[in-house]
Amino acid sequence: MRLAPLAALMLCALPALADAPLFLLDQTRLPFDLGPGAPQNQPSRQANSPHAAANSAASPANSASRYANSPRNPANEKRVIFTADGTVVGYYAPNGSGTLNLFTVTGKRVAYRPRGSKSLFSSDGRWCGTVADASGGGFAFGIIRDCAALF
Repeated sequence: MRLAPLAALMLCALPALADAPLFLLDQTRLPFDLGPGAPQNQPSRQANSPHAAANSAASPANSASRYANSPRNPANEKRVIFTADGTVVGYYAPNGSGTLNLFTVTGKRVAYRPRGSKSLFSSDGRWCGTVADASGGGFAFGIIRDCAALF
């Protein structure tokens, strides 16, 4: 049975389909290589900038209007982001340039992980958190409170 778009997942909150847990983190407790002080994770690094072509919100590759990034795309039903209580808050979708985009369930782009970085950045370029590989595939997103509010 094919599930309806992500909105139905949000109503059902089926964590069995969700492969990207979202959790709050305390930035001060992160190891240096995962925090914004590490050179590859700094918001000021050109490759991490929201103005870099691969990360830009203006790029069609990062837009929810592109079918690959749309909440209507069945592939995104298997890439949902959920909280500890099982609430589905969004989904993630890779673009062809190596950027990983995070969207709300309605398709608003909240954050991105640039190619070659373990960090997440808000659409305006603020450091938001870190990305880890989750057991069994997928990702786990550790984010700071300010960015969690964007979902």
